[in-house]
Amino acid sequence: MMQGKLLGMAAIVAALLAPGAAADGFRSGPVIEGFGKVAYVKQTFPVAKDQHFKVVFDTGEQGKEGDINRTLDSMARFLNMHGAAGVPLENIQLALVLHGKAAWDALTDDAHQRKLAKPNPNSVLLQALLDKGARIIVCGQTAAYLGIDNNMLAPGVEMSLSAMTAHAQLAQQGYSLNPF
Repeated sequence: MMQGKLLGMAAIVAALLAPGAAADGFRSGPVIEGFGKVAYVKQTFPVAKDQHFKVVFDTGEQGKEGDINRTLDSMARFLNMHGAAGVPLENIQLALVLHGKAAWDALTDDAHQRKLAKPNPNSVLLQALLDKGARIIVCGQTAAYLGIDNNMLAPGVEMSLSAMTAHAQLAQQGYSLNPF
């Protein structure tokens, strides 16, 4: 009996210490490795494997000095959580509307270096999200105010007339706003 419990505990510890796992039980993947760490939980309100999601995220906050933008990481976490729960990637459509200082986080490394004197710490995650079909949309009004041109945006990042416009369009397309 005791040996069975010890073996069970050893299996849990091994799973938590597996590559990509954090000591607190959170780990990245399976959709975007290295970002969006999630805890694997026993669900009592389960996500159906055939569930469809159309979710828009929003932020005006730039990532802290040298760190990735928290909202970009939340998008990776959304993909990783639902991928781990068995929802196929093709059933998940995500968008992010960036405005305010968060617009800096959507620049190419070169443009980020020219504007802010450092490379963009979000480049790898931006590309990973875009590769998984996420839409990243910058507020055009913010961009004009900050002196950001379309050619300064990372490849695949879109420019909207405004954040308000992007949210209205995405809502009409069936996206729900993620409040987190």
